[in-house]
Amino acid sequence: MTSRIKNLAGLSDEDFKNIYQMMWEIRFFDEKVEELFAKGKIHGTTHLSIGQEATAAGTGYLLRKTDWITSTHRGHGHSIAKGTSMTAMMAELFGKRSGTNAGKGGSMHIAELAEGNLGSNGIVGAGFPIAVGAALSAQLKGEDRVVICYAGDGATNEGSFHEALNLASIWQVPALFFIENNQYGMSSKIDQMVNIPQLSKRAESYGLKGVTIDGNDLIAVLDTTYQGIEEARKGNGPMMIEALTYRFKGHSKSDQRIYRTKEEELRWEEERDPIKLTEKLLTNSQVASNEELMKLKKQAFENIQKAVQEAEKSEDIELSDLTTQVYAE
Repeated sequence: MTSRIKNLAGLSDEDFKNIYQMMWEIRFFDEKVEELFAKGKIHGTTHLSIGQEATAAGTGYLLRKTDWITSTHRGHGHSIAKGTSMTAMMAELFGKRSGTNAGKGGSMHIAELAEGNLGSNGIVGAGFPIAVGAALSAQLKGEDRVVICYAGDGATNEGSFHEALNLASIWQVPALFFIENNQYGMSSKIDQMVNIPQLSKRAESYGLKGVTIDGNDLIAVLDTTYQGIEEARKGNGPMMIEALTYRFKGHSKSDQRIYRTKEEELRWEEERDPIKLTEKLLTNSQVASNEELMKLKKQAFENIQKAVQEAEKSEDIELSDLTTQVYAE
């Protein structure tokens, strides 16, 4: 059954409702992380993706369980969209043995191989070579897998980005480089770091197709990602998508956001909030009523509450766990 909303992937009305709920789960997850961090229940640091829900949900929903992703230090949304257990993610942030990384990785290193999540990474640009390597392995083994490599705009200035795109182009591996351009690399505005109007132009240097889209427009994300995935599956090589979006919060929990104005933040939150835009899309297309959307939002909130409750009850890691799963016997 197709949807009332025209889309290249042939998604149904039910699919769009699922994506909408997923977007709220991603936002509620990060809002809960922010709350728990302030209460001292989560330690270290954390990076929130509030405001970027359309890029995570719109790409992850199109992937198969057997497909792979590599993510960034701001990777909660990517992990949720790929099917990683939210309870295990919360447990990881709490430092519990039941966490995705047995409580040792924390916010920046969530991974779940069984769901095709090859891991977030605290090193900027580290996902590029991992993604190319995974895509190459799928190609050599003749496996029908696609890899989406998520990265921020700042990561495109890393050497790993250029090396990875060069090799990916030479080998024509089934990879999709998805750049979430949230306007700032830490505290530096993108136009202070790059002297080109669009980051997607960099793909042309390596013989790859590069496109720039509105990353807060769910349909733009779905359609462009679907095209990239289909081309990769057919063996036509990788492409790069630059999705223009915005993080409503700071770079990390210690960021006071003094490098941007309150007016700028308010403009993005009021006019370009991806969840608000998706609500308009679904109601205007008569895919869902406001009442139905409220139920989906409530269910998402309840799912996060349950994940927190279950994670908090699980067993803490001990000092004796320090060297387990680290060294080979």
